[in-house]
Amino acid sequence: MVFNYFCITNNLNLVLNLKLYSIIISIKYSIKNHSTIEIFMRNKLITTFLTLFLLVSSISFANSKITNQQDPEKDKVLISVLNYMLTRGHYIEKELNDDFSEIVFNNFITDLDQSKRYFTKNDIKEFSKYKFQIDNQLKESDIAFYKLVYGRFLNKIKNAKNYYSTILEKPFNYKKDEIIDLDYTKIEYANSEKELLNYWRKQLKLQTIGKIQEQEELDKEKFKKDKSYKKRSFSTLEKKARAEVMISMENLYIRIDELEHRDWFSTFLNSITEAFGPHTIYMPPNIKESFDQDMSGKVEGIGARLQKKGIYTHIVELVSGGPAWKQGDLEDGDIILKVAQENEDPVDIVGMRLDDAIKFIKGPKDTKVVLTVKKKIDGSTQVITITRDIVQLDETFVKSSTVEKDGKKYGIIDLPKFYINFDDRNFRDSAKDMEKEIERLKEENVEGLLIDLRNNGGGSLDTAIKIAGLFVDKGPIVQVKYRNETAVVKQDIDTRTQWTGSLVLLVNELSASASEIFAAAMQDYNRAVILGGNQTYGKGTVQNILPVNKFYPNYKDDLGYLKMTIQKFYRINGGSTQVEGVYSDIAMPTRFSYMKYGERDLEGALPWDKVPQASYTQVNSYSNFSDVVTSSIERINKDPKFQLIDEYAKWLKKEQDDYSYALNYKQNQKESKEKENFAEKFKSVFKYKSGLAFNSPGYEVPLLKENKDLKEKRDTWHKNLSKDLYISEALNVLSQLKLVNNQKIVKN
Repeated sequence: MVFNYFCITNNLNLVLNLKLYSIIISIKYSIKNHSTIEIFMRNKLITTFLTLFLLVSSISFANSKITNQQDPEKDKVLISVLNYMLTRGHYIEKELNDDFSEIVFNNFITDLDQSKRYFTKNDIKEFSKYKFQIDNQLKESDIAFYKLVYGRFLNKIKNAKNYYSTILEKPFNYKKDEIIDLDYTKIEYANSEKELLNYWRKQLKLQTIGKIQEQEELDKEKFKKDKSYKKRSFSTLEKKARAEVMISMENLYIRIDELEHRDWFSTFLNSITEAFGPHTIYMPPNIKESFDQDMSGKVEGIGARLQKKGIYTHIVELVSGGPAWKQGDLEDGDIILKVAQENEDPVDIVGMRLDDAIKFIKGPKDTKVVLTVKKKIDGSTQVITITRDIVQLDETFVKSSTVEKDGKKYGIIDLPKFYINFDDRNFRDSAKDMEKEIERLKEENVEGLLIDLRNNGGGSLDTAIKIAGLFVDKGPIVQVKYRNETAVVKQDIDTRTQWTGSLVLLVNELSASASEIFAAAMQDYNRAVILGGNQTYGKGTVQNILPVNKFYPNYKDDLGYLKMTIQKFYRINGGSTQVEGVYSDIAMPTRFSYMKYGERDLEGALPWDKVPQASYTQVNSYSNFSDVVTSSIERINKDPKFQLIDEYAKWLKKEQDDYSYALNYKQNQKESKEKENFAEKFKSVFKYKSGLAFNSPGYEVPLLKENKDLKEKRDTWHKNLSKDLYISEALNVLSQLKLVNNQKIVKN
């Protein structure tokens, strides 16, 4: 049995898939991962969080495959086997005691009711009889606690539909002076159903206020363009806003109604795994399939992204280069009504769960699927036959660009993740692709390489080691350690050095895990300049994906997989990247500078520690390393744009910590306006033009002529690179580095 070793974090789609069963916590993740990226006014984000969630979760549902009926025997088997695996294999030894029981208790209830709009204090009091007994129940494969909470939650879901429909029937009192606090970690559960109903009223009122403000802004924009445009009255806007919120809630609860026992039980299992650590996760078979797809960057099917809207399955995007894209008959916005396999009768998928519809549409390479489609463009119905194929998800893969600066050419490589296909070792992976891309850039006669690791959440440990080996001769790259054992040095055994020239790595606070292994090795060898946020994410643990059936052979069903933390990894200098991450040689202010985003902010994160240093020799790669670093830091400190970014980051942190919103309409509008005015000064933060021209390497030019979508994506990327302040400073650093007598980079 070959196990898959991963160093990965921050994969939003995966997190949402695994957490989809806990609806409100998924919304929390959506807010958390979008709030500081592109949106200035946080209150506008909060009021649109439901839309964000529906968009992301509906795509996540595309990969679900759920058993329709409860299976008490299977539930008990899963509890028993996971208990065995976790207590014997997890890096941290956890005693199943009352403290552990309390953690699971809190995890499960919070996962189900993050916003505290389902359970009351009476419910929690009743649940509390099991608060310190769950550990004993787990040892006996007893799920009484789960049954009680799950059963109550289902009843609460039914009540919720009456709550929001009744509340949204009539206008809110927008003159009432009241506030809502969205810091649910500090809010107590409602004392009664009446108080719970008030929680709902406030949340729905806030959403409605946001919708009204959106419509008002739309009217203002229309009036600016056309002075004859008649602005709508407040009552008209208010009525429309409530209707939109109602539709959003109905769509949300359609998705919730589609969830079944298997979904909720998986949530319970993950409340147990979370008690061992934040990266230990139970994955049902369908989620493992989705994880593998994401890691490999390929899937077999027609190459279309689907979304459920009401009872219909819509095409939301065709994957460039995929079968549907090549065939040309399907378009964004088309609705799939029926699906048939070749020479078989069609199946009506209207009203079908999206995950079930996907089962019919996906299929092995070279097989045919027949789709009955309602065309968006004219409403006609067409029957379209598509031959399935392997679809490569290009956004997963390495890409490169060249740029000229001061008469010299440099290469930029974007590495979005450390991808690999464990089922097909002959398929492309990040190490093979990096090697090819470097060779192609060498043919372009580039003087130096800039590798962009920003937002790279990690991936395969094996490819991280191999990629590091492309820049140094054979020797140690990283150390890994099982619990209660000494650290083992992982070596690059390839004596070839693919690139001996100047090297800069660009990172940020979301560069994690395998990215940190690579960056740390390059820093420890003094092989590259690390430039970016103050420190990287700080995930220094390794997960192994284990099939549960391996520990319970011959069971009738697929029991899923456990992604379990089994190791910590350490730099070759002995220090862990856990919690601390990798500190940049040149730290630049970023939007994330003061935000809570790293491993250090996760509950249950393993602590930092160290092991003995591995045997290696730091090379003196650059004759002017210190001078270049000092010069860059001085430039950054004096640059008004970086100063403004730092101020912006502080403001975002302040906004992140502010959970309170006025529900008096005029007061809310005033606060929104004040934030807009304050944010106005930051609009120029990322308006930057370097004046540099970025181009595709020569090998890609013919491909761009054949593939217009690829050309459009590359043009957009190149345009963004030219406006990227961080890329510009990284190129400044790269252009100033001087190798020591062009010496070959070596290590022991």
